[in-house]
Amino acid sequence: MNKHEYKNGLLLGCSVAIAVMVIAVAFQLTRVPIEKTAQAQLQNNLNQLLIEGSYDNNPASDFVLISDAALGTSAPQPVYRATALGKPTGVVITAAAPNAYNDPIDLLVGLSYDGQLVSVRVTSHRETPGLGDDIDITRSNWITSFNGLTPATMEPHEWQVKKDGGMFDQFTGATITPRAVIHSVHSVTRWYQQNQDKIFSNAK
Repeated sequence: MNKHEYKNGLLLGCSVAIAVMVIAVAFQLTRVPIEKTAQAQLQNNLNQLLIEGSYDNNPASDFVLISDAALGTSAPQPVYRATALGKPTGVVITAAAPNAYNDPIDLLVGLSYDGQLVSVRVTSHRETPGLGDDIDITRSNWITSFNGLTPATMEPHEWQVKKDGGMFDQFTGATITPRAVIHSVHSVTRWYQQNQDKIFSNAK
């Protein structure tokens, strides 16, 4: 290697090193704000999915990771626990509706300790704008159809859209999306009934 090639190589190496350092610094500067924003959004969701005043712990930091096909994915999902004076009062279960029109729909399902549905929220989806996106609370109030339901007293056939003989409204031209969400919420509620003690076995 002659002097000219050595100089070019050195300059290239320095440039790469500087670029890596810039990227690393930028990552560190943005990581904390991003994490804080995500944590704030989670806390806001949990507040909407649990009965107000029913807990004195911080559910965002009191959770267990669960792997179960009933939650719609094979990846471990956080299940957030609400307690008051050390006794369980509610739970928010992270789940997915895998049979959506496009990608799986990410959900949070809030339940009181005795299994009553408090609320459900869609946290991420890629359904067709103007059709399937009515599952989003910012688009319509359809998702509030689950509020206050008592799954233990419902018949299996009720967990369908009205077109299929159930109790939930469908969307014009987009029946697949509500079907997927309803099926997922039903699956989650059944799973909770079977695993309630396991979820709270080591609650803080």
